[in-house]
Amino acid sequence: MPLAFQTRPSLVAYVTCGDPNLTTTRDVVLAAIEAGADVIELGVPFSDPVADGPVIQRASERALQQGVTLADVLKLAAEMRQHAQSTGLIIFSYLNPILRMGLEKFCKVARHAGVDGALLTDLPVEEADDYLREMRRNDLATIFLAAPTSTDERLKRIAETSSGFVYAVSRTGVTGAREQLTDDARKLVRRLRKFTKLPIAVGFGISTAQQFAAVGEFADAAVVGSAIVETIERNPGKEAESVAKFIQQLSAVSFQLNNHESCV
Repeated sequence: MPLAFQTRPSLVAYVTCGDPNLTTTRDVVLAAIEAGADVIELGVPFSDPVADGPVIQRASERALQQGVTLADVLKLAAEMRQHAQSTGLIIFSYLNPILRMGLEKFCKVARHAGVDGALLTDLPVEEADDYLREMRRNDLATIFLAAPTSTDERLKRIAETSSGFVYAVSRTGVTGAREQLTDDARKLVRRLRKFTKLPIAVGFGISTAQQFAAVGEFADAAVVGSAIVETIERNPGKEAESVAKFIQQLSAVSFQLNNHESCV
């Protein structure tokens, strides 16, 4: 089932669970939801996050030092679902932690926790048959990454196997904030529109209100990850307050965009 994005652009906020500890993550997620985040990506810390830049790598290291596991992230998801009934909750993970828990068990626990779906960053759509079968059996949305370098044939397959939204990677490389948003994202979204009516979220490198607003011109949602994780890193003791302030700035842009469109 597609996730509901009520505004444009909607905000998909990523956090590395357990950075700097699970209590702080809980406070940050609640603050993010209160500040206007539409979907929360609950990042599972992993020892070899090859798709992530240095900011999220450091966050994973801090979380792993706290002993945080996939089971802990799912428990946190269940707690968040009690506080926020309408906010989208996505498990963002590498494949290895899922396999260690067991695919069938993961899907059952995730469904019981009230999770909406999952994104496994290193699982190619071509090798996802077992995963897709188990996710669908448990009514969990599947989200796959679409890259600017993907062929139209592969984009079509990604679109057909995604059910929550399609995650359009704004550029090649690893995650991390960038000063400018490349035109690759706009071109990729245009290509994806030929194959799907699902919401399309653009991520990798979005870190400012201006970039957030720019994404709203051509996509349904923007994923903000490294900028949030870096805000947490830079404000020890004031993590939740600082993240809320940052998200409010982004949400204000979304409000202005939607208000302007309604008046045109």
